[in-house]
Amino acid sequence: MKDSIRHLIQQALTRLTTDGVLPEGLTPAIQVENTKDKSHGDFASNIAMMLAKPAGMKPRELAEKLIAALPADPAISKVAIAGPGFLNFFQNSDMLAQRLEAALADARLGVRKGSAREKVVIDLSSPNLAKEMHVGHLRSTIIGDAVGRVLEFLGDEVIRQNHVGDWGTQFGMLLAYLEENPAAAESELSDLEQFYRAAKTRFDDSPAFADRARELVVKLQAEDPECLRLWTRFNEISLSHCQKVYERLNVKLTPADVKGESAYNAELPGIVNALRDKDLLTEDQGAQCVFLDEFQNAEGNPLPVIVQKAGGGYLYATTDLAAMRYRSASLKADRALYFVDQRQALHFQMAFEVARRAGFVHDGMRLEHMGFGTMNGADGRPFKTRDGGTVKLIDLLDEAEQRAYDLVKGKNPELDDAELRQIARAVGIGAVKYADLSKHRTSDYSFNFEQMLSFEGNTAPYLLYAYTRVASVFRKLGKGIDEVDGQIDLVAEQEQALAAKLAQFGEVLNNVGEKGVPHLLCAYLYDLAGLFSSFYEHCPILSAEEEATRQSRLRLAALTGRTLKQGLQLLGLEPLERM
Repeated sequence: MKDSIRHLIQQALTRLTTDGVLPEGLTPAIQVENTKDKSHGDFASNIAMMLAKPAGMKPRELAEKLIAALPADPAISKVAIAGPGFLNFFQNSDMLAQRLEAALADARLGVRKGSAREKVVIDLSSPNLAKEMHVGHLRSTIIGDAVGRVLEFLGDEVIRQNHVGDWGTQFGMLLAYLEENPAAAESELSDLEQFYRAAKTRFDDSPAFADRARELVVKLQAEDPECLRLWTRFNEISLSHCQKVYERLNVKLTPADVKGESAYNAELPGIVNALRDKDLLTEDQGAQCVFLDEFQNAEGNPLPVIVQKAGGGYLYATTDLAAMRYRSASLKADRALYFVDQRQALHFQMAFEVARRAGFVHDGMRLEHMGFGTMNGADGRPFKTRDGGTVKLIDLLDEAEQRAYDLVKGKNPELDDAELRQIARAVGIGAVKYADLSKHRTSDYSFNFEQMLSFEGNTAPYLLYAYTRVASVFRKLGKGIDEVDGQIDLVAEQEQALAAKLAQFGEVLNNVGEKGVPHLLCAYLYDLAGLFSSFYEHCPILSAEEEATRQSRLRLAALTGRTLKQGLQLLGLEPLERM
């Protein structure tokens, strides 16, 4: 509808320009927004206020001329002027009902991508294999997963890349400990944190061990077969820990999506040589650097992107450049989205610019850092255990499920334990994910189990319950949600408000996909659930007096249920038929 209204306004502007009412050469960005107060219509535009001054008219005078020049459109029942000159557009209820009918008949709920389909690489999760996944990996994993799901639903080809930390000097220490304690592969490696601490202690306490660790780094980089065997075994065990977390979180990451730092190791000398061939390299204190004038330190001097240390070693920037080149040349990506902590913003700004100047990415390829804030404790500081240690992600999920189990069992003691566990998993894991996804990606937020497990407010339990309310209507009817005849007729105020919100689903998903912000989908689903609650309260469904009204409201309920379910699944939550 917004696109249609923008087109109508553009036609009116062209007509007024041809008639000499408006001067030649005006090319305004036509803005159309949803109204907050439905008494002011469904959509509003400030175009008359934008163009009043160059047109030499008062805004309301220009607004009147625009309305007169607007082509007729059956989807618009009325256009009115409000305030200083807003154009308010009212949807035709019959046309809106037809749009909803088309959505009901479509497996994709009438959602289409607003722009051309693309191949999109999503860089997400990326844990360090030297340690178990902790709460710091949650945001990258689930925000990247949600955006990937939305882009796939819109029709893009999504390629997930789990750029794990599986290379570097710390692996010499870990391999030395594994070599010294071969039984650790089956016992101590069940707790990666403990294994890492034990290896670090040996490294600090034993000069001989430290020397051996350094030797193993060199041998690993030289692809010594025994070193590679130990390294491969360590990575297999580490990745199995990660995969268990991904499965618990219900995110679409598999071992096939792993392409870690080690995958680019052989390419790094070529990256440095390519930068040298482009005359981008400068040697500084023995290190090979790219200096970018637009990035400066506090003294006003250009900041370097160091691609090779004085000793010959490579850095994160070098590997990131190799990954960008691979994603452009081999994967042929149109976009590459990096879901990495906001604190890495400068690193990515500089690396992206180097990649463009070096020709590592093709013209038109978009490189986008989707930075995010931190998950904090009640004290406003990064979330830690009571003793100040790092919180393992698997421990957090265990606690969430147990709390949800206790909560659901308290409300439904008659349910058998297997069903209680299933509900607890969906509610507990969903609560952790939704509490994160419902916040703006760039914001920090405080982790609070009590709030996220509440059945009131913008929470996973509230939305999961909202869907079960819709499902219960059809259970009472003895029919599936797709087995309703009749047609939608929008009469009551609550029916029209619910219908208008349902029609916005595609727009919301397009915004999420373009901006990488799942909180917009969360806010939409919360509003939709609230409007359904009002509709349910004021518009009897099964007890409606007339059969046509009953069928119409059932169809509205069916579309609401399907939209809620699809939205929850796109966020990576597991909808429940009852709870």
